[in-house]
Amino acid sequence: MSEVKEGDTVKIHYIGKFDDGTVFDSSENSGPMEFKIGEGKYFPVMEQGVVGMSPGESKTIMIPMDEAYGPRLEERIFEFDRTRAPEGFNPSIGQQIQMYRADGKPVNVTVIGVSETSFTMDCNHPLAGKDLIVDVTLVDIV
Repeated sequence: MSEVKEGDTVKIHYIGKFDDGTVFDSSENSGPMEFKIGEGKYFPVMEQGVVGMSPGESKTIMIPMDEAYGPRLEERIFEFDRTRAPEGFNPSIGQQIQMYRADGKPVNVTVIGVSETSFTMDCNHPLAGKDLIVDVTLVDIV
């Protein structure tokens, strides 16, 4: 039976979860994820974790915070003054929105606070600061 090696394109099913078992993502409803080993599209530890697997095989891959989305940084939290917001802009806490940096590049933020004068926005990735556990099943080597 063939095994995954560097440069192979693979299809996997996965369930991503935290230490407490809470699932944050899964391929269950979207179908298998396809990627090329070594292309760098996904976390290197994830890609390398699939190397050596054979179709039908399952394993658990641990992705430490520093090899996933990094630590949660307080400097990525900022206040957005209501006077700078477009008319009718009234997001709720927990809502994720896209804003634009001064250089015009888009950035996804999560609203973490609302006051009379401003919105508190968090630019950290929602999974920043978390160790990830990914249960992987190799579907196929394409």
